[in-house]
Amino acid sequence: MKSPISFRENGTFSHAKNQRFLSISWKDKNVIATGITPSGDIHIGNMREVLTGDMIYRALVDRGKDAELVYIADTFDPLRRVYPFLPRSYEEHVGKPLSSVPDPYGCHENYAEHFLDPFLDSLEKLGISAKVYRSNELYEKGLYEDAIRVAIKNDKKIADILKEGSGRELKNNWSPYNPLCENCGRINSSEVLGFDDDFKVRYRCKCGFEGESDIRKGEGKLGWRVDWPARWKILGVTVEPFGKDHATVGGSYDTGKVISKEIYGYEPPYPVIYEWISLKGRDMSSSKGVVMPIGEMLESVPPEVLRYLIARSRPKKHLNFDPGLPLLNLIGDLESINGEDESGSRELEFSLFREKRSNVPFRHMINTIQIAKGDLKELRTVLKRSGYDMGENEERWAGYARNWLERYAPESMKFELKEEVPKNALSLEEREKMGLKILGERLKDDLSGEDIHNMIYKVAEEAGLEIKRLFEAIYISLLDKKSGPRIGLFIKSVGIGFVKKRFREVSRDEG
Repeated sequence: MKSPISFRENGTFSHAKNQRFLSISWKDKNVIATGITPSGDIHIGNMREVLTGDMIYRALVDRGKDAELVYIADTFDPLRRVYPFLPRSYEEHVGKPLSSVPDPYGCHENYAEHFLDPFLDSLEKLGISAKVYRSNELYEKGLYEDAIRVAIKNDKKIADILKEGSGRELKNNWSPYNPLCENCGRINSSEVLGFDDDFKVRYRCKCGFEGESDIRKGEGKLGWRVDWPARWKILGVTVEPFGKDHATVGGSYDTGKVISKEIYGYEPPYPVIYEWISLKGRDMSSSKGVVMPIGEMLESVPPEVLRYLIARSRPKKHLNFDPGLPLLNLIGDLESINGEDESGSRELEFSLFREKRSNVPFRHMINTIQIAKGDLKELRTVLKRSGYDMGENEERWAGYARNWLERYAPESMKFELKEEVPKNALSLEEREKMGLKILGERLKDDLSGEDIHNMIYKVAEEAGLEIKRLFEAIYISLLDKKSGPRIGLFIKSVGIGFVKKRFREVSRDEG
């Protein structure tokens, strides 16, 4: 029987044994909220929020709690500026809601959907089931009507909360509501003049237009620091992970929880604060072009590996993601978990969402896919030689390995099995050729990779060779380079017959 799952004080999910726990009064219905503004490519750094939310959701369900995971796309936020990936012509769209800005690539209904669509595909690949809300639709359907009305009628009180909480001075004509200009289409350039008939806001835009905004029809939105606590009540949010920028003293959560209690009469959600994920030591930013789109990443990295990256670390720990060699170490760590210890079992449970994972280590798959030259039929044969069967999960794993090699692998990981004897192999010293000759004569099909590895050391000693030189001779003979994969399993995978023939060809040449 599983021990109970709780939220640990350092922020990770684990078994209850020997842990100190926060006392959380879980609701009858728990809504875990996540979200982002789709202003650019949604990247792996953004995924920490939704993956953390998913793990909270799974932990609550595991405890028998009624829980729901929601994702709010802030599609009603304005385009802040012309980002580096946009043409200068988009200057005319700055200030307009992302849901009203045309897709710069012409393939989606609007700007927001262009960046949101691949992200939603990624959620499915990551095994995340979330109810998705688009903020422009929430406003258009009137779900914010009461919250807007309450905010406008309490604008002075909210202004005082923001001034006291954040230390910022607000303009005398500040309003919690930003009307959508009927003339220019901007949502951040109007001054509120008055509130009439309980649902109409009079405004004057910087473009010179004066008009009325109907709070029932999505003709404006609340500013972020008021919008956030308003949506907590609208959606019944009880738990929310968010970045450390919102959690600073005087930040949007500090003021939001006061607005939630004093203006909306709603208990603010339990906060789960997370640190950033950097990309090779650099902060990720869609607007600055320092990104790795999650859709692209999931073509090269198994989703369970990205889940594991988040599951094994407490949210407040800064993570550095490198899709090169460090990624292989991460995958190796996941593969090494056998589920025998409690913490490892939970990390594995939060990472995996398929019944089975590949039995072939990822590093070995990277080597075998190169031996097979990318051919799946040949890969099946190569894997069989090294003791592995190829099923559906292995075929999936092979696809990730192939893409990783093309996009992220350092040159040291790449090789090509030579069909003909390399010229450099014919130039090996006689003692090296003798070592290859002896080794070739002793290789047998029933030897394991470890047996072959140990045999090479014995042969080097017999031939009076430094082990390094014999290793290099083997790699040069097969790959025309001085290094390669772990030698024993590599020879087994290439095929004993092929290797014996190659060593004979090299060793009988007189140089």
